[in-house]
Amino acid sequence: MRRLIALTMLTMVALNAVAGAKDSGTTTLKDVQPVGVTDKKHKHQQYDLSFISSTGKDYTCRTGEKTSVKATDLVVGSNVNYQVDGNKGKMKTSAGKQFSCTIVRVAIAPASPQ
Repeated sequence: MRRLIALTMLTMVALNAVAGAKDSGTTTLKDVQPVGVTDKKHKHQQYDLSFISSTGKDYTCRTGEKTSVKATDLVVGSNVNYQVDGNKGKMKTSAGKQFSCTIVRVAIAPASPQ
């Protein structure tokens, strides 16, 4: 009986750790880089968006190839609202433009100099 309770508790902790990948808030857009080229199959330019979350993670999020995003909508240094759920992301600019992206890189943000 004790083993069953221990196994249940361990499973709950493991599921919470996996499900705890959700993160959201407001941050500053750190960098925007174009990715790939456009051609007949890939009509829209993709972008890698870099930002640091409120939990101290440095994310790189790539816009979809079927999503039309204007480079002028992504102003480096501007505030954006973000949501991260696993490897899926959503961003909304201060101008109200909203789009989805895929998380392609996560790192621990470097400590700021004192």
